[in-house]
Amino acid sequence: MTTPEPPDGATFRTLEEQLRGALLRPGEEGYDDARSVWNARVDREPAAVARCAGTADVIAAVDAAREHDLRVSVKGGGHHVSGSAVRDDGLVLDLGPMDAVRVDPDARRARVQAGATWGDVDHETQAFGLAVPGGQDPNIGVAGLTLGGGVGWLSRKYGLTSDNLVSADVVTADGELVHASADEHPELFWALRGGGGTVGVVTSFEFQLHPVGPEIFAGSLIYPFEDAPEVARQYRSFAADAPREARLLFGTMELPAKSYYPEALHDARAAMIIAFYAGPPAEGRPVLAPLREAGDPLLDSLRGRQYTAFQRAGDSQGAMRTSLRSQYLASLPDAAVETIVEHAGDAPSAGATVFVSPRGGAETEPAPDATAYPHRDAAHHVLIEARWDDPARDDEHVAWTRELHDALAPYTTGDVALNFLAADEPAERVRAAYGDNYDRLVAVRDAWDPDHLFQRIPDAEPPG
Repeated sequence: MTTPEPPDGATFRTLEEQLRGALLRPGEEGYDDARSVWNARVDREPAAVARCAGTADVIAAVDAAREHDLRVSVKGGGHHVSGSAVRDDGLVLDLGPMDAVRVDPDARRARVQAGATWGDVDHETQAFGLAVPGGQDPNIGVAGLTLGGGVGWLSRKYGLTSDNLVSADVVTADGELVHASADEHPELFWALRGGGGTVGVVTSFEFQLHPVGPEIFAGSLIYPFEDAPEVARQYRSFAADAPREARLLFGTMELPAKSYYPEALHDARAAMIIAFYAGPPAEGRPVLAPLREAGDPLLDSLRGRQYTAFQRAGDSQGAMRTSLRSQYLASLPDAAVETIVEHAGDAPSAGATVFVSPRGGAETEPAPDATAYPHRDAAHHVLIEARWDDPARDDEHVAWTRELHDALAPYTTGDVALNFLAADEPAERVRAAYGDNYDRLVAVRDAWDPDHLFQRIPDAEPPG
């Protein structure tokens, strides 16, 4: 039996000759950019990064990794919380150059390469007044969001991103290209819709499109921070009976000194409701009117606007150090609101935010085992996030997100969204992300990747 060659020298020279894209190694120009992700706290050093220019490059890289016993991770848009796209000493398949989007407006289908972002998708689909439920930040990668489920402004109306996946092209651990759909390799297709992409490298996605925009009705209602408890109750009351076209966020954040915010709130923490109506402004205006009539907002920016412009408003402004926790609440009792407000008032910096959103409508209609995404109960999702620049302030930001997360524990369901898992999550939280679909996902993974070449589903017994 021969010993696998170390990941250098001839191994990478051979792979480099097979690639149309670049192969980047430590110390080479572009390597540090290629190994970077949205969460700047992630600082891992892969043995090499293959900048794949097409499917043939992906196949060549997978073959080389399998032959030389290199673990593989895959980077799409690079908008990562945990940094799972980058593995120390492994081979990163960077699909960023593969960002083409092709729209068939008659069939209402879009074929999207795995390196595209939601900004790329929205730009192409909105030319035809169409959209797929996607991320609320144009920089979010299509691949990661889809494979982990995917929730956005359109999800209550049209379902999760993964619910709108029609088919996918996948390079398997054997270096074969297969097409997965409801009719072809249905178990593989099931796993791709919310299982986290642990069974192969998806090179392109086919999505169902829906009529959206170009103009929708959306905006923010902004209040003084001391009004936060009442604003939360207003959000809770409206969300309980809201039509599926309407999606809300309740939250708190520090507002920058920008001309479009009231001067009294410049560099001050505020409470807010962000509201979106997935339909024409003439329909959305009366539906969201009760929100506008309650309370006394300092700013009301609800109006008709371009869908693409509203999507761009969620731009997360590039890489920063990030600590994040998320969880689901079956309801939003006053005690949970008080906990959120208390901790938000002690936020360590301007980049520390808390946002709550309702789960319901089309995103909760499928059965929990209809796709790999298991969390189909109506609930409220709480996202606690801190972003900052100074490494010396890591501890205080991490402590703040964890303390608020732990303080909300009495109100949580125990479910965890896979796309919001951080790198330092305890094992039971990681396991909970797969819910009751865990065993089936492991079986699919073992069938398609028996040697665990790709980033693996955690091998763990269900919690007792």
